[in-house]
Amino acid sequence: MHLEPAEDAGIPKISTQQCNSIEVSSASLPNGKRISLIKTLMTSVCERNCYYCPFRSERDIRRASFQPDELAKLFSEIHHSKLADGLFLSSGVVGGGIRSQDQILATADILRNKMNYRGYLHLKIMPGVQKAQVKQAMMLADRLSVNLEAPNTTYLRQLAPTKQFLNELLQPLQWIEDIRNKQSPHKSWKGRWPSSATQFVVGGVEESDLELLATTANLFQQMGIKRVFYSAFTPIIDTPLENRSPTPIIRQHRLYQASYLLRDYGYTLEEMPFDGKGELPLDMDPKFAWAQRNIIQKPIEINHAPKKMLLRIPGIGPLGAKRIMQTRKKHQLRDLSTLNKMGIHAKKAAPFILMNGQRPPVQLQLI
Repeated sequence: MHLEPAEDAGIPKISTQQCNSIEVSSASLPNGKRISLIKTLMTSVCERNCYYCPFRSERDIRRASFQPDELAKLFSEIHHSKLADGLFLSSGVVGGGIRSQDQILATADILRNKMNYRGYLHLKIMPGVQKAQVKQAMMLADRLSVNLEAPNTTYLRQLAPTKQFLNELLQPLQWIEDIRNKQSPHKSWKGRWPSSATQFVVGGVEESDLELLATTANLFQQMGIKRVFYSAFTPIIDTPLENRSPTPIIRQHRLYQASYLLRDYGYTLEEMPFDGKGELPLDMDPKFAWAQRNIIQKPIEINHAPKKMLLRIPGIGPLGAKRIMQTRKKHQLRDLSTLNKMGIHAKKAAPFILMNGQRPPVQLQLI
């Protein structure tokens, strides 16, 4: 199938054999369900020159573009063939953020209102959009995302010098939260507003874990963000950052763990186990590191501890804490096998707990 270019902006005609901007990946929905997700771009042409991006404007690569009706038809065929459950739609910026967002919105509108697609739809919000476009996207999507890329203006300037942190990126996230709080979602496609998310490039410049997580905490508290994605930097040939070392995946993993502690476990930024440079330990997860510093010498009695303290114990998550609180209303918890039956990782928890005033016998292990 031939990919027709947009009618302006000088986008070259290009065949599908030259297009590598479609991928299928496994994704986790807010309810925990996993789906097969098509990720694609309206166009891989971009007028921005972000230093980390394979599609930056000054990079000499072949490009491809879809028209809205063409992409909607293609995805509909893929979906009906049961090759993918949902669509994550982004784009390069061509002719400004407003025009690029219009292309995304037109595709989503065709899927929802002409093809009656009722599956999962994640739409990217382009830099420089208008508030009315954000609301229109909220009427059509299950999730919206605005990629901040960096934790603040200083670091964004080193990654993507033509993007404006406050006006182009943070402002749309605030619009999403304002619309959620002040306007009724009854006319949206499923009667409720979509969740919102963002992404950071980790290690492309010299930002610390503390700086990334400080912005993360603010997004959870002030912007209603449901998910923050961390993408370990990988150098791309023919970009200004091509000689920079790749970020270890373990750093990305530790940031995810810390963000869940902030979002779901009641931890504060001040409780994160940063070193003197504002970095998380790489050799153990941050919850385990906090527990070693704070409760290894003062273990928690799980038969009496409040939920907040149960959640501080390695191996116990929100569901495990709930089960402990329900079970101990009926009888005391006396051994690790009882915890295992609840789906709790008892061996992780054991060094940090008391059961009826006694430490359960187990060796301390790094997580």
